[in-house]
Amino acid sequence: MLKMQKLSNTYSMKVFTDNGEYFGDIEENILTKTKVFGWRVKATKNSYLANVLGSAKGVIVPHQLVKSIGDIMIINKAAMPSYNPEEEENS
Repeated sequence: MLKMQKLSNTYSMKVFTDNGEYFGDIEENILTKTKVFGWRVKATKNSYLANVLGSAKGVIVPHQLVKSIGDIMIINKAAMPSYNPEEEENS
């Protein structure tokens, strides 16, 4: 059975990748006239985004990459920006 949920209930919801890594928190949803286009996810302390983005505040995840929404949001790992710690050491 399909469970309906208000969009306002998703604010500050935790976002995880499908392999279990904490990604960030939902800050805002992006809507078109008829559907959800994407989700703005903010980089929070101890999140993957905070490690990758440094001073940036977050990313926009297209709705097509969302796998599930319930108590948390699960997204496809394809939404993760690439991160190579060796690049930082060489800079």
